[in-house]
Amino acid sequence: MEKFISLENFQDNNDYKLMPFRFSNFKSDYLISNDFGEWMVISRKNLEDLINKKLDTTSIFYRELKLNNFILGNSGSFGLENLASKLKTKKEFILDFSKLHIFCMTLRCNHSCIYCQVSRKSENSCTNKYDMSNEVLSKSIDIMLQMPSPSVTMEFQGGESLLAIEKVKKAVLLTNEKNEKIGKSITFVICTNMVGITVQTLEFFKEHNIQISTSLDGPEFLHNFNRNTSGGDSYIKVMKSFRLAKEILGNNCLSALMTTTRESLKYPKEIVDEYIKNGLTTIFIRELNPYGFAEKSQKKIGYTTEQFISFYKEILDYIIDVNLSGVYFQESFAGLILRKLLTPWSIGFVDLQSPTGTGFNVTLYNYDGKVYPSDESRMLAETGDDTFCLGNVIDHGYEELFFSKPMQLIATASTNESLPSCSDCSYAPFCGSEPVRRHQTQGDVIGHRPSDTYCNKNKAIIAHIIDLWINGDEKVKNVLSSWITN
Repeated sequence: MEKFISLENFQDNNDYKLMPFRFSNFKSDYLISNDFGEWMVISRKNLEDLINKKLDTTSIFYRELKLNNFILGNSGSFGLENLASKLKTKKEFILDFSKLHIFCMTLRCNHSCIYCQVSRKSENSCTNKYDMSNEVLSKSIDIMLQMPSPSVTMEFQGGESLLAIEKVKKAVLLTNEKNEKIGKSITFVICTNMVGITVQTLEFFKEHNIQISTSLDGPEFLHNFNRNTSGGDSYIKVMKSFRLAKEILGNNCLSALMTTTRESLKYPKEIVDEYIKNGLTTIFIRELNPYGFAEKSQKKIGYTTEQFISFYKEILDYIIDVNLSGVYFQESFAGLILRKLLTPWSIGFVDLQSPTGTGFNVTLYNYDGKVYPSDESRMLAETGDDTFCLGNVIDHGYEELFFSKPMQLIATASTNESLPSCSDCSYAPFCGSEPVRRHQTQGDVIGHRPSDTYCNKNKAIIAHIIDLWINGDEKVKNVLSSWITN
């Protein structure tokens, strides 16, 4: 009878090889991570022993490092093909190119929000001048349908997209008609403040399975402070539309996000309670963007990065308590971070992608025919900075748009793995490169990370979520896990 091979044949000696990894301070310890999306929090001594090859090869810690691909042992490990597969899975979003296509149907709006980022026009402005023409719409749809991705999202924005609702309807019908021979899976989303929505409009949404994304900034006094509208009392109008939408489309017919102003910082619990009161199960805590005309409002409504981080932590901790009380409610940004930390899959959120999602995963077609790699780059153009304009659908074809000089500029700063500071940062696999934001805030697409507010904010939030995961009890982990699986 053949004997088992002795135990010694399965044990490594200290000739193990270090795989590429990054390390950064994490409280009194260190966060280590690699390109495969694996991470661990380890002590300084363990880090030194790892680097100096002084680890006990029979220890649990050694096996964890090996399992997470920080080291390769000499007794056998995952093959390089498996590691390549893990990396490919993490970067899978690159393969299909742009999947989110934003159509800015009109620049007209019936709100005058204090944090507005674009040069909106009044709702009674000339439609021929500020609404998307039929020619621009048709050519924009043609560009979208040339994408290699088998599935795309067509998102309608403004201004206020409901002010051009007949154009939106035409866009949906024309897209479906053009797509009959192509056969893509198309998801329709409309971003709207919902003021003035009608039964007929909602029935059209139901017929064509159009998802609604809207804004709710908190209780009535806070929402009205942030989001002024013609005729006053935006909150009452929005709530009336909420009830009508639920009546026709069902309780889960819409999602909402809020924008944080200085006034919002005082009311973290009240904001969450308002969402729950209205039957919403998710919230996206969004900071002020430094684009376009919102930059001019900073002195009135702005805050420091540290103040936003403190607010975010407070509201996230409260949301966890709400879940522990038996009410399911998710903070969407934390859910995205958790998916990056705890699953092997890529996510479709542009701000947290490397290579950047700007241009590579999102395309915006403006009402005037100009094409941009993101909504943020359109906002810059509204203030006179046309650095990232890819071209115009009337004059340029697919190749001209997506091989243009602006796209090449974005590509030079698109990948965390090759950017100064990011390439050495253990938070890089869970963050995004954001070249347009760096151009706006720091004057070039690469930027200076130590003074970059976006970098500092993301690192602090990711660190807080990691801390909740590794130090929270089983109940807290169950809450966080539920945000991954929904």
